Amino acid sequence: MERKVKGRQKSIRRRIGYSFMSIIIISIFIFILMVSIFLKQYYYKSVEDILTDQIRMSTNFYSRYFSNSSLQDNIMDNVDVFWKFTSAQVQIIDNSGVVLMDSIGVDFTESLESPDVKRALEGQMGKWVGRLPYTDDLVMAVSYPLEANKEVVGVLRFITSLTPVNVQLRHIIGIFTLMGLLTIVISSVISFALANGVVRPIKQVTKVAGKMAKGNFKVRSIKESNDEVGRLSDTLNYMADEIIKKEQIKNEFIASVSHELRTPLTSIKGWAIILNDSNSREDQIFSDGLKIIEKETERLSEMVEELLDFSKLLSGKMSLNLRKTSITAVIEYIKRYMTPVAQRKRISFEVEYPDQLPKVTIDENRIKQVLINVLDNAFKFTDQDGVVSFRTYVEKDFLVMAIIDNGCGIPDHELPYIKNKFFKGKNSKSANGIGLSVSHEIISRHKGQLDIESQEGKGTEVVIELPIM
Repeated sequence: MERKVKGRQKSIRRRIGYSFMSIIIISIFIFILMVSIFLKQYYYKSVEDILTDQIRMSTNFYSRYFSNSSLQDNIMDNVDVFWKFTSAQVQIIDNSGVVLMDSIGVDFTESLESPDVKRALEGQMGKWVGRLPYTDDLVMAVSYPLEANKEVVGVLRFITSLTPVNVQLRHIIGIFTLMGLLTIVISSVISFALANGVVRPIKQVTKVAGKMAKGNFKVRSIKESNDEVGRLSDTLNYMADEIIKKEQIKNEFIASVSHELRTPLTSIKGWAIILNDSNSREDQIFSDGLKIIEKETERLSEMVEELLDFSKLLSGKMSLNLRKTSITAVIEYIKRYMTPVAQRKRISFEVEYPDQLPKVTIDENRIKQVLINVLDNAFKFTDQDGVVSFRTYVEKDFLVMAIIDNGCGIPDHELPYIKNKFFKGKNSKSANGIGLSVSHEIISRHKGQLDIESQEGKGTEVVIELPIM
């Protein structure tokens, strides 16, 4: 188990580290590529500007001082004027593209059809970058029209090798590449250090989760930051607290049910022994014993019914027999059923409802169960001479049934948990603490709502809302 967990942690660390490295490598690659393109364009443009300035000076000088003679005569008599302003290779080309002169002595048998030459013959400056047939070097050629009396009489072409520029570019790009590699090495160390910082709290949370999985819910995860891992740590601790609370409530529930079952069983067993005693055959003893056995048996039946309902609730098997029902008949039944209970406890039981109440689609027996449970709680927590009110009215699209008492009330810290399974407050007189949770589920199944408001020492109000439609 530990080996598997460690393997996952290392994998997470590697993935985070490699992710950081990938981002850095891609960023550096893009940066070097952009710098290379920019430097190439910058250096090539510089070479082009130099050649352009030089060729313009030469053509302007030619047009001003030598345009009165033919191009061929100027080549014969004043050839030095064409390369006076440059150290580049110079070519003089006539209107048909034939090279009349080349400064390095290259012999051309065919006319030139280079794009820069064609553009110059059209009267505009042309530029071309490529490789010449007689050299392997990459060159740049700039061509400019030679004019006499505002007519193009030929083309002056300057050619220079780009090898020195490319060597310098490779040198600069090499420096940037070395800096990039150094950056990648340093960033790799930093990336894995950062990855360790990310994985360390995850490792701690995983370790705590492993202990909780083995049943140790007292261990707690230490929150190191207020990020997703920190919130996961809080959630894990909250989960452990809730599990401990639920476990405690469950244990109290088992102890309570055991006690509640033992009490009537002890009474039944004791009276069974008395009634079985041949020396005790008095009618009064028989009568009292049978009444007590009947009463305790009813208590046991009620507890078993609650436990069965609760079991159905947990398993999701609680079903409803929904029918359109007169709620007035239900209220009258509850009034008849609970009035004797209120009289025995000397509590004033008030039932109020309007003459005309709409019919609602409900499971009549389940709604009676809920009302009896809530009213029974109200009677339990209300002292003698107290008042319990059962009011029914219509509000918007809901039938509202409010049960209000002036009993001991519920403490504020217990109120959020009062509908939870197994919960029993400090003043609870419930046998098992599941009555309200079952009632809440029944109302929810009716698409209604059960709300409880209470103030300690002043009383409690339970409001049940059922949809009319």
